[in-house]
Amino acid sequence: MTQMDGAAFLERIAELIGPRYVVTDPGEMAGHLVESRGIYRGTALAVVRPGSTAEVAQVLALANEAGFGIVPQGGNTGLVGGQMPQDARREVVLSLTRLDRIREVDPTSDTLTVEAGVTLLRAQEAAQAVDRLFPLSLASEGSCTIGGNLGTNAGGTAVLAYGNARDLVLGLEVALADGRVWNGLGKLRKDNTGYDLKHLFIGSEGTLGIITAAVLKLFPAPRSTVTAFCGVPSPHAALDLLKAAKAQAGTAVTTFELMPRFGIDIVVTHMEGCRDPLAGRHAWYVLMELSSASQASLEETAETILGDAIEAGFVEDATIASSLDQRNALWRLREALAVGQVHEGGSVKHDISLPLALVPDFIDECSAALRARFPGCRPLPFGHMGDGNLHFNISQPAGGDKQAFLAQWGEMNELVHGMTVARGGSISAEHGIGRLKRDLLPGVKDPVALELMHTLKAALDPRGTLNPGKVLRPGLPFVNLSVASS
Repeated sequence: MTQMDGAAFLERIAELIGPRYVVTDPGEMAGHLVESRGIYRGTALAVVRPGSTAEVAQVLALANEAGFGIVPQGGNTGLVGGQMPQDARREVVLSLTRLDRIREVDPTSDTLTVEAGVTLLRAQEAAQAVDRLFPLSLASEGSCTIGGNLGTNAGGTAVLAYGNARDLVLGLEVALADGRVWNGLGKLRKDNTGYDLKHLFIGSEGTLGIITAAVLKLFPAPRSTVTAFCGVPSPHAALDLLKAAKAQAGTAVTTFELMPRFGIDIVVTHMEGCRDPLAGRHAWYVLMELSSASQASLEETAETILGDAIEAGFVEDATIASSLDQRNALWRLREALAVGQVHEGGSVKHDISLPLALVPDFIDECSAALRARFPGCRPLPFGHMGDGNLHFNISQPAGGDKQAFLAQWGEMNELVHGMTVARGGSISAEHGIGRLKRDLLPGVKDPVALELMHTLKAALDPRGTLNPGKVLRPGLPFVNLSVASS
């Protein structure tokens, strides 16, 4: 390893990528050093902005040799602190926003090849331009990037029909810690030649390699989309509606979002332009969307589903959007939930997943346990019920002390995560691990799985160059008994 101080290191990087792309001014760096919720504030030697895969690889090779940490960052929309640097002397932020080329759109192969810094919205628009759909959809799609989406294995509102980010990838290009580049940008739908390496890097949060480009799957563009907003009496009734919708419409059910009345109240109260779409008040609501690339109209199917559900008693009232403006207004109610919650004071947030059949009982039991242990707290479980992913948030008591409430974050985590794991669920469904949940992993992860994760990290990044301190604790949290006894 070459001994090098910070100034010499940055000088070498400037020689590789150009001085203008090595940012050390505190004002220019500021936006890269705080995440969107303000929970994590970072510190770094510099922000470096390479403009190509070759430059990324050169920076990594230099950092690996000189003993500096590299923290990859895309649109800085992550929610678990995975994109935040922690060491002003020995870490730099590697911004990938200059890697923003759409390399190829191939409607015949139904593929889109993009660089890591392309925003999700631009990828969607590139697909639309050739009458195709790239179905990954997130509230932050205007600013989040494909590299970040893949690094965290993002989910979103269309997982029910199309899967997580990893299900939407055919090939990757990855810069490794030592500066080598793996070119795996294949378009093949079938390639059974050994280990499928792309799955190592998707969801690894930049700790095993830095994704610089990807071949994404495209789908036929929908010819018909119907958006319905339903009032339901309970999460159990919502699950009945989901089962009925899937039975009648099959894969045309592309979105199924669950929201409690409390969530609708805070959005309507605090968010400009939002209003209650149904005449009466209901305990729970479902935003359901049907889409089809072949059917000219799905409205009759949606009306049949809702009519039958009302007759069966698991839908109390419903409305179907009759225009794009109405559809956008219904989606606004769902997308504004997290922002609206800010106006209610402190909130503790969870991103969990459960076997679908267990979701309704979990909501009831976990909400009751929280209210009993933290009097006055207001549970706000909402999210992607169709794939079992809940954002189980908890708002502070009305008029309560924010800091006193947030001081109980760890206890609430323990309760919610404990009940989740006991039911075979996960403490991270789509946001990743980062720093926020790193120290929770040893308590919930299978010990052998955790050992394998450390083994992969040691093999691919033995010097700890890539995103130091994220996902895994430094060092091995286990004893290799086979070695110890030999």
